[in-house]
Amino acid sequence: MNRLKQLRLEKKYTQIKMQMLTGINQSDYSKLENGKRYFTFEQCRKLAIALDTSMDYLAELTDEKKPYERKR
Repeated sequence: MNRLKQLRLEKKYTQIKMQMLTGINQSDYSKLENGKRYFTFEQCRKLAIALDTSMDYLAELTDEKKPYERKR
């Protein structure tokens, strides 16, 4: 299972909930989650915020789920 799906399931979010949180169409989100499409930088940023993680974790550059401190 990829990290995107794993995080979504941990938060008990549906793909529709992810669409509402990120603005990414549910069909496109499903393709991202199943590896049929790569996310853009902006999509990755939105996903990291919605799932409370870092872009590096989503890109498998680190195993640390905790997000970096964000500017407000």
